[in-house]
Amino acid sequence: MPLPPENIIDIAAALRQAGGDGPIWSVNSEQLNVNLLRLQAGDTIAAHANAEVDVVLVIFEGQGELTVDGASYRLHAGRAVVVPRGATRAMRCTAGPLVYLTCHRRRAGLMPT
Repeated sequence: MPLPPENIIDIAAALRQAGGDGPIWSVNSEQLNVNLLRLQAGDTIAAHANAEVDVVLVIFEGQGELTVDGASYRLHAGRAVVVPRGATRAMRCTAGPLVYLTCHRRRAGLMPT
């Protein structure tokens, strides 16, 4: 069975065509939620806890800071981080744009609670 076209992304092309920042591309399969996002320098993702699923972050471009349960971690191109469920996390772009992919087991809704 061939892959649906929406399951394949040319990241560079998607970023060139994006009209703004924030979510650039998303796919929700039967088992996964995958999102490509872009933040500019100074942009933040507010602290939030995800009680449902572990989340993988893969950094493609830029620099940032990830805070997980009060501990800070530097983000840069080529870095991947697994944030465990239940952890409180926040992000800040320190040198942008910060381009990253998130992936986690499918769950209801994409907004943090």
